[in-house]
Amino acid sequence: MGRLPPLPLRPGTLGAVAAAALTLACAEFVRSGLYAAYLPQAGPRDLGLPLTAVGAAWTAHFAADTMMRGPAGALIARFGLRPVLLGGGLLSLLALALLPLAQSVGLLVLIAALHGAAFATMWPGAMNLTADAARKGYQGRALTLVGLAVMPLVGTGFLLFGAVAGRSDPLPYLLALSVQGLGVLVALAVPRRLARAEGAEQPPPKTPVRVALRALLPLLPAAFMQTLTLTLLGPLVLTLAPRLGLSYWGMVALLAVGGGVAFGSLPLTGRVADSGRARLAVTLGFTLLGVALAGFAALPPVGVLYVLAVLAGLGYAWVAPGWAALVTGTLPEAERPAAWGALMTVENAGTALGPLVGTLAYTHLGVRGPFLVGAVLALVTAAGYTAFRRAFRNPAGTQPA
Repeated sequence: MGRLPPLPLRPGTLGAVAAAALTLACAEFVRSGLYAAYLPQAGPRDLGLPLTAVGAAWTAHFAADTMMRGPAGALIARFGLRPVLLGGGLLSLLALALLPLAQSVGLLVLIAALHGAAFATMWPGAMNLTADAARKGYQGRALTLVGLAVMPLVGTGFLLFGAVAGRSDPLPYLLALSVQGLGVLVALAVPRRLARAEGAEQPPPKTPVRVALRALLPLLPAAFMQTLTLTLLGPLVLTLAPRLGLSYWGMVALLAVGGGVAFGSLPLTGRVADSGRARLAVTLGFTLLGVALAGFAALPPVGVLYVLAVLAGLGYAWVAPGWAALVTGTLPEAERPAAWGALMTVENAGTALGPLVGTLAYTHLGVRGPFLVGAVLALVTAAGYTAFRRAFRNPAGTQPA
Protein backbone atom coordinates (compact mmCIF):
# COMPACT_ATOMS: atom_id res chain seq x y z
CA MET A 1 0.00 0.00 0.00
CA GLY A 2 1.41 3.42 -0.97
CA ARG A 3 2.14 6.06 1.60
CA LEU A 4 -0.36 8.87 2.05
CA PRO A 5 0.89 12.31 0.94
CA PRO A 6 2.12 14.44 3.85
CA LEU A 7 -0.30 16.90 5.42
CA PRO A 8 0.56 20.40 4.13
CA LEU A 9 0.43 21.84 7.68
CA ARG A 10 3.08 22.10 10.37
CA PRO A 11 2.72 19.64 13.27
CA GLY A 12 0.41 20.96 15.96
CA THR A 13 -1.43 23.42 13.71
CA LEU A 14 -4.20 21.18 12.33
CA GLY A 15 -6.62 21.99 15.16
CA ALA A 16 -6.18 25.75 14.76
CA VAL A 17 -6.66 25.60 10.98
CA ALA A 18 -9.69 23.32 11.34
CA ALA A 19 -11.26 25.74 13.84
CA ALA A 20 -10.70 28.75 11.56
CA ALA A 21 -12.02 26.83 8.55
CA LEU A 22 -15.14 25.70 10.43
CA THR A 23 -15.77 29.25 11.65
CA LEU A 24 -15.60 30.42 8.03
CA ALA A 25 -17.73 27.50 6.82
CA CYS A 26 -20.50 28.30 9.32
CA ALA A 27 -20.53 31.94 8.21
CA GLU A 28 -20.64 30.93 4.51
CA PHE A 29 -23.42 28.40 5.19
CA VAL A 30 -25.59 31.14 6.71
CA ARG A 31 -24.74 33.79 4.13
CA SER A 32 -25.37 31.69 1.03
CA GLY A 33 -28.57 30.24 2.43
CA LEU A 34 -29.93 33.52 3.73
CA TYR A 35 -29.32 35.89 0.81
CA ALA A 36 -29.49 33.48 -2.15
CA ALA A 37 -32.25 31.09 -1.06
CA TYR A 38 -34.29 32.27 1.93
CA LEU A 39 -34.81 36.04 1.64
CA PRO A 40 -35.87 36.00 -2.04
CA GLN A 41 -38.81 33.81 -1.00
CA ALA A 42 -39.50 34.95 2.57
CA GLY A 43 -38.81 38.68 2.21
CA PRO A 44 -41.95 39.53 0.26
CA ARG A 45 -44.06 37.07 2.30
CA ASP A 46 -42.86 37.51 5.91
CA LEU A 47 -41.32 40.98 5.91
CA GLY A 48 -43.74 42.55 3.45
CA LEU A 49 -40.89 43.90 1.33
CA PRO A 50 -40.59 43.86 -2.47
CA LEU A 51 -38.08 41.60 -4.18
CA THR A 52 -36.03 44.68 -5.10
CA ALA A 53 -35.43 45.21 -1.37
CA VAL A 54 -33.92 41.73 -1.16
CA GLY A 55 -31.66 42.58 -4.10
CA ALA A 56 -30.62 45.80 -2.38
CA ALA A 57 -29.83 43.85 0.80
CA TRP A 58 -27.67 41.40 -1.22
CA THR A 59 -25.78 44.33 -2.78
CA ALA A 60 -25.33 46.11 0.56
CA HIS A 61 -24.05 42.94 2.22
CA PHE A 62 -21.44 42.18 -0.44
CA ALA A 63 -20.43 45.84 -0.81
CA ALA A 64 -19.76 46.08 2.94
CA ASP A 65 -17.89 42.77 2.86
CA THR A 66 -15.75 44.00 -0.04
CA MET A 67 -14.93 47.38 1.49
CA MET A 68 -14.12 46.00 4.94
CA ARG A 69 -11.72 43.21 3.98
CA GLY A 70 -8.75 45.56 3.94
CA PRO A 71 -9.52 46.97 7.41
CA ALA A 72 -10.23 43.40 8.63
CA GLY A 73 -6.75 42.35 7.55
CA ALA A 74 -5.25 45.34 9.33
CA LEU A 75 -7.16 44.46 12.52
CA ILE A 76 -5.85 40.88 12.35
CA ALA A 77 -2.30 42.17 12.02
CA ARG A 78 -2.81 44.52 14.98
CA PHE A 79 -4.85 42.43 17.44
CA GLY A 80 -4.44 38.84 16.32
CA LEU A 81 -6.91 36.38 14.81
CA ARG A 82 -9.12 35.17 17.68
CA PRO A 83 -10.49 38.55 18.82
CA VAL A 84 -11.17 39.66 15.25
CA LEU A 85 -12.98 36.43 14.30
CA LEU A 86 -14.96 36.54 17.55
CA GLY A 87 -15.91 40.14 16.94
CA GLY A 88 -17.02 39.36 13.40
CA GLY A 89 -19.01 36.34 14.55
CA LEU A 90 -20.77 38.23 17.34
CA LEU A 91 -21.65 41.14 15.01
CA SER A 92 -23.04 38.59 12.55
CA LEU A 93 -25.19 37.12 15.33
CA LEU A 94 -26.49 40.60 16.15
CA ALA A 95 -27.38 41.23 12.51
CA LEU A 96 -29.22 37.91 12.27
CA ALA A 97 -31.12 38.59 15.49
CA LEU A 98 -32.27 41.95 14.10
CA LEU A 99 -33.36 40.54 10.74
CA PRO A 100 -36.98 39.67 11.71
CA LEU A 101 -37.42 43.34 12.71
CA ALA A 102 -36.54 44.62 9.23
CA GLN A 103 -39.94 45.96 8.18
CA SER A 104 -38.55 48.63 5.84
CA VAL A 105 -36.13 48.63 2.92
CA GLY A 106 -33.72 50.97 4.69
CA LEU A 107 -33.55 48.86 7.83
CA LEU A 108 -33.04 45.64 5.86
CA VAL A 109 -30.20 47.23 3.90
CA LEU A 110 -28.54 48.50 7.11
CA ILE A 111 -28.76 45.06 8.74
CA ALA A 112 -27.36 43.38 5.63
CA ALA A 113 -24.50 45.90 5.53
CA LEU A 114 -23.70 45.23 9.20
CA HIS A 115 -23.67 41.52 8.45
CA GLY A 116 -21.37 42.10 5.46
CA ALA A 117 -18.91 44.17 7.50
CA ALA A 118 -18.83 41.43 10.15
CA PHE A 119 -18.38 38.70 7.54
CA ALA A 120 -15.36 40.53 6.10
CA THR A 121 -13.20 39.14 8.90
CA MET A 122 -13.74 35.50 7.94
CA TRP A 123 -11.80 34.88 4.72
CA PRO A 124 -8.75 37.02 5.58
CA GLY A 125 -8.62 35.35 8.99
CA ALA A 126 -8.84 31.75 7.77
CA MET A 127 -6.45 32.27 4.85
CA ASN A 128 -3.79 34.08 6.88
CA LEU A 129 -3.87 31.45 9.61
CA THR A 130 -3.57 28.67 7.01
CA ALA A 131 -0.63 30.41 5.33
CA ASP A 132 1.12 30.75 8.70
CA ALA A 133 0.41 27.09 9.53
CA ALA A 134 1.54 25.67 6.19
CA ARG A 135 4.73 23.66 6.00
CA LYS A 136 7.54 25.33 4.10
CA GLY A 137 6.93 24.73 0.41
CA TYR A 138 3.29 23.67 0.90
CA GLN A 139 1.49 27.04 1.10
CA GLY A 140 -0.37 26.73 -2.19
CA ARG A 141 -1.64 23.25 -1.41
CA ALA A 142 -2.66 24.16 2.15
CA LEU A 143 -4.65 27.22 1.11
CA THR A 144 -6.34 25.40 -1.76
CA LEU A 145 -7.27 22.50 0.52
CA VAL A 146 -8.93 24.79 3.07
CA GLY A 147 -10.74 26.77 0.37
CA LEU A 148 -12.11 23.61 -1.21
CA ALA A 149 -13.15 22.23 2.19
CA VAL A 150 -15.31 25.30 2.83
CA MET A 151 -17.06 25.35 -0.56
CA PRO A 152 -19.48 22.42 0.07
CA LEU A 153 -20.99 24.37 2.96
CA VAL A 154 -21.93 27.16 0.55
CA GLY A 155 -24.02 24.76 -1.53
CA THR A 156 -25.44 23.02 1.54
CA GLY A 157 -26.60 26.32 3.01
CA PHE A 158 -28.28 27.28 -0.24
CA LEU A 159 -30.10 23.94 -0.52
CA LEU A 160 -31.16 23.72 3.13
CA PHE A 161 -32.42 27.28 3.44
CA GLY A 162 -34.18 26.90 0.11
CA ALA A 163 -35.96 23.82 1.50
CA VAL A 164 -37.22 25.63 4.63
CA ALA A 165 -37.95 28.98 2.96
CA GLY A 166 -41.62 28.08 2.59
CA ARG A 167 -42.13 27.79 6.35
CA SER A 168 -43.76 30.66 8.22
CA ASP A 169 -42.46 29.59 11.65
CA PRO A 170 -39.16 30.80 13.17
CA LEU A 171 -37.24 27.66 12.15
CA PRO A 172 -35.17 29.33 9.38
CA TYR A 173 -34.07 32.14 11.72
CA LEU A 174 -33.26 29.66 14.48
CA LEU A 175 -31.22 27.62 12.00
CA ALA A 176 -29.25 30.69 10.97
CA LEU A 177 -28.66 31.75 14.59
CA SER A 178 -27.66 28.23 15.62
CA VAL A 179 -25.10 27.72 12.84
CA GLN A 180 -23.66 31.21 13.29
CA GLY A 181 -23.55 30.64 17.06
CA LEU A 182 -21.63 27.41 16.45
CA GLY A 183 -19.16 29.43 14.40
CA VAL A 184 -18.66 31.83 17.31
CA LEU A 185 -18.04 28.95 19.73
CA VAL A 186 -15.55 27.34 17.36
CA ALA A 187 -13.73 30.67 16.99
CA LEU A 188 -12.82 30.42 20.67
CA ALA A 189 -10.49 27.56 19.68
CA VAL A 190 -8.64 29.74 17.16
CA PRO A 191 -5.34 31.02 18.58
CA ARG A 192 -4.57 34.71 18.70
CA ARG A 193 -1.37 34.00 16.80
CA LEU A 194 0.31 30.76 15.78
CA ALA A 195 3.63 29.79 17.30
CA ARG A 196 6.47 30.18 14.84
CA ALA A 197 8.03 27.11 13.29
CA GLU A 198 11.02 25.73 15.15
CA GLY A 199 14.16 27.56 14.07
CA ALA A 200 12.26 30.48 12.54
CA GLU A 201 13.17 33.96 13.60
CA GLN A 202 10.94 35.66 16.15
CA PRO A 203 9.00 37.65 15.02
CA PRO A 204 9.13 38.05 11.20
CA PRO A 205 11.03 41.21 10.29
CA LYS A 206 9.03 44.31 9.44
CA THR A 207 9.14 45.34 5.80
CA PRO A 208 9.30 49.00 4.70
CA VAL A 209 5.95 50.23 3.44
CA ARG A 210 7.41 51.05 0.03
CA VAL A 211 8.67 47.49 -0.41
CA ALA A 212 5.40 45.97 0.81
CA LEU A 213 3.43 48.11 -1.63
CA ARG A 214 5.74 47.11 -4.46
CA ALA A 215 4.96 43.48 -3.63
CA LEU A 216 1.20 44.09 -3.41
CA LEU A 217 0.51 46.30 -6.42
CA PRO A 218 1.23 43.77 -9.20
CA LEU A 219 -1.17 41.33 -7.54
CA LEU A 220 -4.16 43.73 -7.57
CA PRO A 221 -5.05 43.65 -11.30
CA ALA A 222 -4.27 39.92 -11.37
CA ALA A 223 -6.67 39.33 -8.46
CA PHE A 224 -9.44 41.29 -10.16
CA MET A 225 -9.04 39.64 -13.56
CA GLN A 226 -9.00 36.10 -12.30
CA THR A 227 -12.05 36.33 -10.07
CA LEU A 228 -13.88 38.19 -12.85
CA THR A 229 -13.02 35.36 -15.25
CA LEU A 230 -13.84 32.49 -12.89
CA THR A 231 -17.27 33.84 -11.84
CA LEU A 232 -18.51 34.94 -15.25
CA LEU A 233 -20.60 31.83 -15.94
CA GLY A 234 -21.95 31.33 -12.41
CA PRO A 235 -25.61 32.41 -12.77
CA LEU A 236 -25.88 31.16 -16.37
CA VAL A 237 -24.98 27.49 -15.95
CA LEU A 238 -28.52 26.09 -16.00
CA THR A 239 -29.69 28.67 -18.55
CA LEU A 240 -26.97 27.61 -20.99
CA ALA A 241 -27.47 23.87 -20.52
CA PRO A 242 -30.26 23.30 -23.11
CA ARG A 243 -28.48 25.56 -25.62
CA LEU A 244 -25.47 23.27 -25.34
CA GLY A 245 -27.62 20.19 -25.88
CA LEU A 246 -27.51 19.16 -22.20
CA SER A 247 -30.28 18.23 -19.81
CA TYR A 248 -30.17 19.32 -16.18
CA TRP A 249 -28.43 16.11 -15.15
CA GLY A 250 -26.17 16.31 -18.17
CA MET A 251 -24.95 19.70 -16.96
CA VAL A 252 -24.51 18.29 -13.44
CA ALA A 253 -22.42 15.47 -14.92
CA LEU A 254 -20.36 17.97 -16.95
CA LEU A 255 -19.63 20.01 -13.81
CA ALA A 256 -18.81 16.83 -11.90
CA VAL A 257 -16.28 15.81 -14.56
CA GLY A 258 -14.57 19.20 -14.45
CA GLY A 259 -14.60 19.30 -10.65
CA GLY A 260 -13.33 15.75 -10.33
CA VAL A 261 -10.43 16.40 -12.71
CA ALA A 262 -9.55 19.60 -10.85
CA PHE A 263 -9.59 17.94 -7.44
CA GLY A 264 -7.69 14.88 -8.62
CA SER A 265 -4.99 16.99 -10.26
CA LEU A 266 -4.32 19.24 -7.26
CA PRO A 267 -1.57 17.10 -5.66
CA LEU A 268 0.52 17.43 -8.83
CA THR A 269 -0.29 21.02 -9.71
CA GLY A 270 0.07 22.13 -6.09
CA ARG A 271 3.51 20.55 -5.86
CA VAL A 272 4.62 22.42 -8.99
CA ALA A 273 3.18 25.73 -7.75
CA ASP A 274 4.84 25.37 -4.35
CA SER A 275 8.21 24.54 -5.90
CA GLY A 276 8.77 28.18 -6.89
CA ARG A 277 6.84 28.11 -10.18
CA ALA A 278 3.62 29.74 -8.99
CA ARG A 279 3.47 32.30 -11.80
CA LEU A 280 4.00 29.57 -14.39
CA ALA A 281 1.19 27.52 -12.82
CA VAL A 282 -1.26 30.43 -12.96
CA THR A 283 -0.27 31.28 -16.52
CA LEU A 284 -0.71 27.70 -17.69
CA GLY A 285 -4.04 27.45 -15.85
CA PHE A 286 -5.55 30.52 -17.48
CA THR A 287 -4.28 29.43 -20.88
CA LEU A 288 -6.06 26.09 -20.49
CA LEU A 289 -9.22 27.82 -19.27
CA GLY A 290 -9.14 30.22 -22.23
CA VAL A 291 -8.79 27.37 -24.73
CA ALA A 292 -11.59 25.40 -23.03
CA LEU A 293 -13.98 28.37 -23.01
CA ALA A 294 -13.23 29.10 -26.66
CA GLY A 295 -14.09 25.48 -27.39
CA PHE A 296 -17.42 25.81 -25.57
CA ALA A 297 -18.17 28.92 -27.64
CA ALA A 298 -18.01 26.77 -30.79
CA LEU A 299 -21.06 24.82 -29.47
CA PRO A 300 -19.54 21.43 -30.29
CA PRO A 301 -21.23 18.00 -29.97
CA VAL A 302 -22.04 16.86 -26.44
CA GLY A 303 -19.18 14.35 -26.35
CA VAL A 304 -16.66 17.13 -27.02
CA LEU A 305 -18.11 19.18 -24.16
CA TYR A 306 -16.88 16.59 -21.68
CA VAL A 307 -13.38 16.76 -23.18
CA LEU A 308 -13.49 20.54 -22.76
CA ALA A 309 -14.68 20.08 -19.16
CA VAL A 310 -11.55 18.02 -18.50
CA LEU A 311 -9.43 20.82 -19.98
CA ALA A 312 -11.23 23.45 -17.87
CA GLY A 313 -10.81 21.31 -14.75
CA LEU A 314 -7.07 21.05 -15.40
CA GLY A 315 -6.95 24.82 -15.85
CA TYR A 316 -8.59 25.42 -12.48
CA ALA A 317 -6.28 22.86 -10.87
CA TRP A 318 -3.32 24.99 -11.96
CA VAL A 319 -4.88 28.36 -11.11
CA ALA A 320 -6.02 27.65 -7.52
CA PRO A 321 -2.74 26.51 -5.92
CA GLY A 322 -0.71 28.72 -8.25
CA TRP A 323 -2.49 31.87 -7.08
CA ALA A 324 -2.27 30.84 -3.42
CA ALA A 325 1.46 30.15 -3.73
CA LEU A 326 2.01 33.38 -5.66
CA VAL A 327 0.33 35.47 -2.94
CA THR A 328 2.12 33.82 -0.01
CA GLY A 329 5.42 33.89 -1.85
CA THR A 330 5.15 37.55 -2.85
CA LEU A 331 3.62 39.36 0.13
CA PRO A 332 6.03 40.01 3.05
CA GLU A 333 5.03 37.87 6.03
CA ALA A 334 4.89 40.60 8.67
CA GLU A 335 2.51 42.71 6.56
CA ARG A 336 0.63 39.82 4.97
CA PRO A 337 -2.68 40.08 6.94
CA ALA A 338 -3.21 43.74 6.04
CA ALA A 339 -1.95 43.33 2.46
CA TRP A 340 -4.02 40.22 1.89
CA GLY A 341 -7.09 41.99 3.21
CA ALA A 342 -6.60 44.69 0.58
CA LEU A 343 -6.03 42.02 -2.06
CA MET A 344 -9.26 40.25 -1.08
CA THR A 345 -11.14 43.53 -1.52
CA VAL A 346 -10.11 43.54 -5.17
CA GLU A 347 -10.87 39.82 -5.52
CA ASN A 348 -14.37 40.40 -4.16
CA ALA A 349 -14.92 43.22 -6.63
CA GLY A 350 -14.10 40.85 -9.49
CA THR A 351 -16.39 38.20 -8.01
CA ALA A 352 -19.24 40.71 -7.81
CA LEU A 353 -18.72 42.00 -11.36
CA GLY A 354 -18.19 38.63 -13.07
CA PRO A 355 -21.86 37.50 -13.13
CA LEU A 356 -22.92 40.93 -14.46
CA VAL A 357 -20.41 40.73 -17.32
CA GLY A 358 -21.54 37.18 -18.09
CA THR A 359 -25.24 38.05 -18.21
CA LEU A 360 -24.58 41.13 -20.36
CA ALA A 361 -22.55 39.01 -22.79
CA TYR A 362 -25.39 36.49 -22.96
CA THR A 363 -27.98 39.21 -23.53
CA HIS A 364 -26.11 40.96 -26.33
CA LEU A 365 -24.11 38.14 -27.94
CA GLY A 366 -26.28 35.09 -27.35
CA VAL A 367 -25.23 31.71 -25.99
CA ARG A 368 -21.68 32.03 -27.36
CA GLY A 369 -21.18 35.42 -25.70
CA PRO A 370 -20.25 34.42 -22.13
CA PHE A 371 -17.82 31.77 -23.37
CA LEU A 372 -16.16 34.14 -25.84
CA VAL A 373 -15.80 36.90 -23.26
CA GLY A 374 -14.52 34.39 -20.70
CA ALA A 375 -11.98 33.02 -23.18
CA VAL A 376 -10.70 36.52 -23.98
CA LEU A 377 -10.43 37.44 -20.29
CA ALA A 378 -8.64 34.19 -19.42
CA LEU A 379 -6.13 34.54 -22.26
CA VAL A 380 -5.55 38.23 -21.50
CA THR A 381 -4.88 37.28 -17.87
CA ALA A 382 -2.42 34.58 -18.95
CA ALA A 383 -0.71 37.07 -21.27
CA GLY A 384 -0.49 39.58 -18.42
CA TYR A 385 1.32 37.11 -16.19
CA THR A 386 3.75 36.49 -19.06
CA ALA A 387 4.28 40.08 -20.20
CA PHE A 388 4.69 41.48 -16.68
CA ARG A 389 6.57 38.55 -15.19
CA ARG A 390 9.28 40.86 -13.81
CA ALA A 391 6.70 42.46 -11.54
CA PHE A 392 6.25 39.13 -9.74
CA ARG A 393 9.94 38.56 -9.09
CA ASN A 394 9.66 38.66 -5.37
CA PRO A 395 10.29 42.33 -4.49
CA ALA A 396 9.62 41.59 -0.80
CA GLY A 397 12.41 39.08 -0.49
CA THR A 398 10.27 36.03 0.20
CA GLN A 399 10.30 32.75 -1.69
CA PRO A 400 10.41 32.97 -5.49
CA ALA A 401 7.10 33.47 -7.27
